[in-house]
Amino acid sequence: MLWVALILPPRPPAPAAEPAAPPDHPWGVCPEAQAGLAVWCLQFTPRVALMEDAVVMEVEASLRLFRGRAALQARIADEAPDLGVVRIGWAPTATAALVLARCGVPDLGGRLLQAVLDPLALVALSAAGPHAEALSRAGINTLGQLRALPRGGIGRRFGAALLTMLDQAYGLRPEAHRWELLPEDFHARIELPSREDHAPALLQGARPLLMRLCGWLAARHAGATGVTLHWVHDSMRAKEAGDGGALTIRTAEPIRELEHFNRLMAEHLAKTRLLAPVGELRLEAVGVQALTEESASLLPDAVRTGETLYLTLERIAARLGPERVLQPTPGDDHRLEWMTRWQPAALDGRRPPRRRGSTRPAPAMPEPAFLLEPPLRLALRDHRPHYQGPLTLLIGPDRVEGGWWDRLPRRASDEASVAPAATAAPTTAAAAPLFTAIEPATDAAALERGHRNVVRDYWIAVNDNAGVVAVFQQPLENNGSAWFLHGVYA
Repeated sequence: MLWVALILPPRPPAPAAEPAAPPDHPWGVCPEAQAGLAVWCLQFTPRVALMEDAVVMEVEASLRLFRGRAALQARIADEAPDLGVVRIGWAPTATAALVLARCGVPDLGGRLLQAVLDPLALVALSAAGPHAEALSRAGINTLGQLRALPRGGIGRRFGAALLTMLDQAYGLRPEAHRWELLPEDFHARIELPSREDHAPALLQGARPLLMRLCGWLAARHAGATGVTLHWVHDSMRAKEAGDGGALTIRTAEPIRELEHFNRLMAEHLAKTRLLAPVGELRLEAVGVQALTEESASLLPDAVRTGETLYLTLERIAARLGPERVLQPTPGDDHRLEWMTRWQPAALDGRRPPRRRGSTRPAPAMPEPAFLLEPPLRLALRDHRPHYQGPLTLLIGPDRVEGGWWDRLPRRASDEASVAPAATAAPTTAAAAPLFTAIEPATDAAALERGHRNVVRDYWIAVNDNAGVVAVFQQPLENNGSAWFLHGVYA
């Protein structure tokens, strides 16, 4: 067996001006910090227990899952101090790991357990604490010296509890623990060491809460689509400041990556203004759902580095604003330039609803990969359109007629002629549907007509210089027609 003991520091004493509150923990540590550390440890093993001023966990069965003891030991040593852990010990028993951590010994270092425990201080064993003075007067200062005494005399003089814990430390007697259970919902709270006036400074207190959240999600094999950070204002606040505030951050997909949550929190807090000093933080998980784990490959696979596209877009949207990150969506339109509409990307986990039967039928002719904006009018020679040489028409015609519903705002001159006394209507109103963010250019003829109705006959044409292109013939007002280049096929 392999046990890890994580020791928390005692809670700082109350100020002299405040009345001393009764201790809420026999060892003086913060109960909420100890419970939060236990939740974080549950991501490594279900065998987690509270023990005196520490949290202990048995990780022998989890070593292969976390790539061996060395990798797990390095990860715990790197992350645990952010949760308030001051000392860590590794040993075959929980009591021995606790004793090693208190003495500043990280592990056995390849030696036998007895050889490591014997020279350690007697006071590291909690059961020997009440008798440390009497034993010290007798010249007993180490665990090895205590074990050398007659057991019967120790039991009669100091009680059986001292022998029991001594045997448990050396692995001579089994230990009994009450395992911690994973809570169904995640709610974490932390009291800041000092009052904070600026929102970005709250990130230092929010990081331990995010670490607990990620540990809780990992233990549940789940991810969260968002988090809500609540803060409580100081009691000496102004009345108009209120009790506190909240900040909700959403993600495009369920995740439990600590650094991504931390970056999003930093971006949002940088744009948040506090109305009063903050002394307490609370964190809640939003949209918890099962997370499908990625299966590893038996054969060597390419190493994936960096973030996914959605995680990168989330950070950009958090910094620049969600209206600056757009995504294309198909539009119900036969006009090529209006088949694609742009709208703010759904980075909060909510996808736009799809209507039943909205799938477009296959087009009569292939659509070009690249469009020209605006279409290029072509020259006619011998009644044939020319683009880098004469074009040979292959497929067509394909009639596209529509757009009468796509109305344009009336120009200021027209408004003035209809109602001279009225103020001209602004021409900056959005002419396209509300979900359109990027529009094709509107030509002068369409502005004159007041709508974007088109009548076009599309052809697929080709020549040796231009390749395969999409052209259309459009009737003109003088009973003539003109040819335009609209797209190029890849």
